[in-house]
Amino acid sequence: MKHAKVGFLMTDEVVSVIGRTPSTDVAALLVEHDISGVPVVDSDDRVLGVISRTDLLNQDTLTAQDLMTAPAVTVHAEQTVTEAARLITRRGVTRLPVVDDEDRLVGIVTRRDLLRVFLRPDHEIHRVLVEDVLADTMGIGADAVGVRVVDGVVTLDGRLPKSSQIPVALRLAGQLDGVVAVIDRLTAHANDTRTRTRLPDRSTEDVSH
Repeated sequence: MKHAKVGFLMTDEVVSVIGRTPSTDVAALLVEHDISGVPVVDSDDRVLGVISRTDLLNQDTLTAQDLMTAPAVTVHAEQTVTEAARLITRRGVTRLPVVDDEDRLVGIVTRRDLLRVFLRPDHEIHRVLVEDVLADTMGIGADAVGVRVVDGVVTLDGRLPKSSQIPVALRLAGQLDGVVAVIDRLTAHANDTRTRTRLPDRSTEDVSH
C-alpha cells in the first residue's frame, strides 16, 4: 500500500529551453503550448533553473538564463506524490521538473497534476479500502467491517478477528491517497495484544496531508 509515485503523474514530453534562448522566444513557447513556465537546461539536459510568465514581464531583451529562478526545485520520479505536494507548498512553486540521478530532465509535474490524486473521489477510496486493503492485504471479509467515506474521512466500524489487526487496518487506511482522516470504531473478537487503550470515535489525522 504505497503512495502514488511522481513518475505516474508526470508529463514526459517536456517543453524546455536552453540558457541562451531569448526571452521573446520563451514567451512565444509559453503561448504556443499554453503553459505557465518551462525548465532551463544545459547541453546535457541537466536542469539549471525554471522560468515562468512572471519572470518574463517587461524583460523582452534578456535570455532565459538571465531571468530564470535558480537553482530549480526538482523532484525524482520515484518520490511520492505526497512528498512532491509538500515540496511545492513549502517552496511556493507551481511546477517541479522531474530529474534522474544525474539531474537530467525526464519530465515535469504541476500542482494541478498533484491535485488529481488528492481529489480522489470517496467511492474510489471505499472500493480500494474494501477490495485491496481489507480483502486482499488483510484477508478480512466485507461483512466484518463497515466502511464509510465522506469527503475523504474514513470511518471503520466492525469487529475484527484479532485486536492486533486494528492498528494495521487504521494505518493502511490512513496511508491511502485521498484519505484525510480515519475514525476508529473497531473492536475485536480476541485480544492478542498485551494492552490496548480503546478511545471511542478516535480520529487519526493522516500525516501525509
